[in-house]
Amino acid sequence: MTKSFGARPRAVLALLGTLGLSLAAAVSPASAAGGTPTTPTQLFNGNRNCSTDADRPTYLWARNNVVVEGIPGTADPDDNSLVGVRYQVWPVADPSHTETVTHDRATPEDEARSLLPNDMLADGQTYAWRAQTVAGDAASDWSVPCYVTIDDTSPASTPTITSPNYPPNQWNQGGDPVRFTLSANGADDVAGFQYSWTGSLESIVLADFGDHGIPQPRDPYADQTHFVRADALGGSATVSLVPPYGGAATLWVRSLDRAFSPSETTSYRFYVSPTPPTITPADPSPEFGDTTTFTLRPDAALQSRSPVVSYSVHTINGPDGDKTFDVPATADGTATTELTIDGIIGEHLSVTSRSANGWLSDAAFWDIDYDTTPTVASEVYPENGSGGGAGVPGTFTFTPKVKGVVSYTYTFDTEPEVTVAAGADGTASVDWTPDSKGSHGVQVYATTRTGIQLALYAYDFTVD
Repeated sequence: MTKSFGARPRAVLALLGTLGLSLAAAVSPASAAGGTPTTPTQLFNGNRNCSTDADRPTYLWARNNVVVEGIPGTADPDDNSLVGVRYQVWPVADPSHTETVTHDRATPEDEARSLLPNDMLADGQTYAWRAQTVAGDAASDWSVPCYVTIDDTSPASTPTITSPNYPPNQWNQGGDPVRFTLSANGADDVAGFQYSWTGSLESIVLADFGDHGIPQPRDPYADQTHFVRADALGGSATVSLVPPYGGAATLWVRSLDRAFSPSETTSYRFYVSPTPPTITPADPSPEFGDTTTFTLRPDAALQSRSPVVSYSVHTINGPDGDKTFDVPATADGTATTELTIDGIIGEHLSVTSRSANGWLSDAAFWDIDYDTTPTVASEVYPENGSGGGAGVPGTFTFTPKVKGVVSYTYTFDTEPEVTVAAGADGTASVDWTPDSKGSHGVQVYATTRTGIQLALYAYDFTVD
């Protein structure tokens, strides 16, 4: 039976039978390499590293088949003629029962993948496999065996979650990381746990891919923000976590076995009293263009548990978009920062504090709204009124609501934009003559001496 292997068209499978199969009977590439074939290197199974230790096999989920691969080669590194790769697999408990699959027409130094079909792999059994490069009638030595144990059964029970310092379903004072103990709950094959504050436990990525399609296995447990190993198989783990927000918080957890198959997900819900800092401007009502000093103070209960060491200040809707910057705190947890008020539709701040123990507070907010659109006036063509007539000129005067305006950019109807300089008092006047009666309008915005384009204003009128 011959198959194509999914997304990698180079891999073609030929299931060749059981013990006693002659090596010469395996398919050889149509164009065999002239060089002596060399033993495949960089062996992987299920995109995970090959284990050559029979006592420490790699555990794999096999219901979607098991991918095996190696890098074939020849003694001549300049010979890129096609070769084949032969894979043998057998149960460790019965080495006499051997099956062979091949990858025909492989390129030397590139990965060559084949499938060990799941119907030949029994749950709970350990298998050995090895690889050999084939070039015409020649074959390399076999590689060392790789050992895998098939684990198609997910953990039987959901984990248990307990916390000694944040009891479930009640309010707790924030400020200390939450200590969680995650337990396998009687499932003896649990190797670790995956957790999340969002309720979304993402698919586990076990490898990236480098040059020549070679897997680069990942250790999910290296990501300590989402994974933790159990202290023993079927055991437990303790983690200290900072919830991303106050109020109702939920940690979602599932167990993982050695093949990274997950259990059902469970959750732990608790409540954290808000811990935002306070924001105090030196000028409580600054205007656009003013510079003022803001004093940031920590939540008192939070400061008593672990000193605040810094603040993260996020400005919203500024002339250059949103910005975030950090401000260090003094020994008493306070900090000051100087800001120029230059948001075109108002100034909006969001501030969080960070404590020495890693606690991130809820956000505090400070806002001030103001209008940066220009005032538009015309005696001949009043706003939302009617006047003048086709061919009758009108004067339109632009007046700023904020300081520092040096020009105005305007367009009547769909005409191209025009920019006009403002006078010393910040105003400007333009003349415009309509060529037809009916509805018309002008859109205009001001620009400051620092180059900030202020909010757009639309002025509509009717020509008699």
